[in-house]
Amino acid sequence: MTQLTTAELAEKWNISQRRVAIYCKEGRIPGAVLKGRTWLIPEDAEKPKDPRKIKNTIDTFEAEAKQ
Repeated sequence: MTQLTTAELAEKWNISQRRVAIYCKEGRIPGAVLKGRTWLIPEDAEKPKDPRKIKNTIDTFEAEAKQ
């Protein structure tokens, strides 16, 4: 199985390397392993949903409903 680094996956998913590393650290990317200081992530890993965007959408919806 081919594995990618956070830099390669960040480019593929169009997000920052730091965000990919956070997903790995939180266990949100199955199969990601830390080798030394480098995360190795399966090439076929799917991008997890960003909880920051989901929360913002819910807050906006609730605010509009109150008006």
